[in-house]
Amino acid sequence: MPPALRLSPAQLEEITGHARACKPEEACGILAGDSEGNVERVYCMENAEHSSVLYTMDSEEQFRVFDEIQREELEIVAIFHSHPHSPAIPSMRDMELAFYPESVYLIISLMNEAPECHAYSIVDGRSDEVEIVMVDE
Repeated sequence: MPPALRLSPAQLEEITGHARACKPEEACGILAGDSEGNVERVYCMENAEHSSVLYTMDSEEQFRVFDEIQREELEIVAIFHSHPHSPAIPSMRDMELAFYPESVYLIISLMNEAPECHAYSIVDGRSDEVEIVMVDE
């Protein structure tokens, strides 16, 4: 588990832009980088559920992204998704479906005009907030 999630302003804008574009559905994606939490690539994915309360990444797209991450010798740093109408805290469903305990979970709330982002470690049904650090591009 990285000690913090390190993103550039441009990466955060790409993530929040994807969330806004998908609203009213939940957006989702993967952040790839190194073991220190430095994000190098943002992968905006399709929500195969097309739901405002649930996301599932398209399996073929997810396979291609995992393959590219492995080829590029990167790691999955974080999995992100949006909450179009609720706070940026893990829901019970988010906790149950957190299948990557070594990954950070970034949640983007769109319930207010300005997106709100929080990151979490979710392990064994427990969530702990992880610091988001903005870095120079």
